[in-house]
Amino acid sequence: MQSHDGRIRTGVVIGAGPAGLTAAWELLRNGVRPIVLEQGDDVGGLARTAQYKGFHFDLGGHRFFTKVPEVQALWRELLGDDLLRRPRLSRIYYRGRFFRYPLRPLNALFGLGGWQSVRVGLSYLKWQVWPHDREETFEEWVTNRFGRRLFLHFFKTYTEKVWGVPCTELRAEWAAQRIKDLSLRTALASMFVRPRRTITTLIEEFDYPRLGPGMMWRALADRIAAQGGEVRLGSRVVAVRRSGDTVTGVTVASNGAETTIAADVVVSTMPVTELVRRLDPPAADPVLAAADQLRHRDFLTVCLIVRRAKVFPDNWIYVHDPDVQVGRIQNFKNWSPDMVPDPSRTSLGLEYFCNEGDDLWTRSDDALVALGARELAHIGLVHEDEVEDGCVARVRRAYPIYDTGYATHLDAIRRFVDGLGHLRTAGRNGLHRYNNQDHAMVTGTLAARSLVAGEQHDLWSVNTDPEYHEEVHAEAKTRLSPAVAGWMG
Repeated sequence: MQSHDGRIRTGVVIGAGPAGLTAAWELLRNGVRPIVLEQGDDVGGLARTAQYKGFHFDLGGHRFFTKVPEVQALWRELLGDDLLRRPRLSRIYYRGRFFRYPLRPLNALFGLGGWQSVRVGLSYLKWQVWPHDREETFEEWVTNRFGRRLFLHFFKTYTEKVWGVPCTELRAEWAAQRIKDLSLRTALASMFVRPRRTITTLIEEFDYPRLGPGMMWRALADRIAAQGGEVRLGSRVVAVRRSGDTVTGVTVASNGAETTIAADVVVSTMPVTELVRRLDPPAADPVLAAADQLRHRDFLTVCLIVRRAKVFPDNWIYVHDPDVQVGRIQNFKNWSPDMVPDPSRTSLGLEYFCNEGDDLWTRSDDALVALGARELAHIGLVHEDEVEDGCVARVRRAYPIYDTGYATHLDAIRRFVDGLGHLRTAGRNGLHRYNNQDHAMVTGTLAARSLVAGEQHDLWSVNTDPEYHEEVHAEAKTRLSPAVAGWMG
């Protein structure tokens, strides 16, 4: 699409994660030349794949599953046969036992033992009779659906590991978004009563790139470049320029120099808090104050090479045991055998949730590798001396935190950002919303279309559809949020 003076329009995309790359792809499809600016040394954002001595490590464990046909079609178009269909197995480790996840009531109750199971049942009945009148916190939301005893067993420790805040501070909106219609009653009922709507699977299978999710995003970046766009790595946005309420371009630092890129449109997937701080002229003081109140959770992955061909059958294990710091353990060979170059070895990714600058974050890589080996041995998965090598990958601002007051602060930022012309925010951090990668792609696409195709979309409502994201129902059609439904026509 050309401007009125005949020149090719330029779109700047900040961030080369799933949302940013998909936005750039959509700009290309609408005749706008995209320049993608990524401050890191690889594409993929939170879904990138690290490499170490021929081993591939997925930073977070990214299943490729979606209810949006256009997203699925793009994945297939980009990777073809390199997009593998994989079986899912995940379990919870708690008090020396393993429990299936998603929770299977009989498996959970038998694993807890007779007396604890009775206490779980009585606790559930109590909270059905006397529930919390208001569900404002994660603890209240889960307790009303599972009882306090099951909340303490299977939700509290892991949730507080991930978020670093008490469950009494984490807002109920996060549980409603991620857990949705699941409860102990519905889980038990589904075992004995045929539901009106047949649930064919709780993602018992999913797609996965042969060499990890980074393979997908590198393929999309290559496609963008081949069709006239640019993806610039090592390029940090230091200022977003505006004239009044209209964004006009960005200033980027790269190779020790700063340059300003004029832009007809800008899609930002950087943390929205950083976006408002980097505006020039600056945002108003109340907006900056609101940005100071929004928080993120960081994490790091300790990638270990184990001298054993098989360690455990799961894709990943959630670690609810409070005696160790690790939160989740990925087994990359079970995602794709090609992630591991030596079949006599296994590569594991131990995820530690932390805050940038804290004790975990600042430990040396050698100390973290040693910690991971000790904790694997404590759980009983491998012997400490079987860990022969490892590395560490740190991920900043991986999880937007839904704490007390976050909605008020985000609303203030949203009202300001929505008033800026030629700019849209997208992705998990651009919207401060805990979206999966397919929803991030939807927001990137809709952001581009709203800027260059004149379409009206509420990006902040993507991933508010009422069905649990991981349920696949027998019906061919899925209810989608208005924004996603609009995308699909």
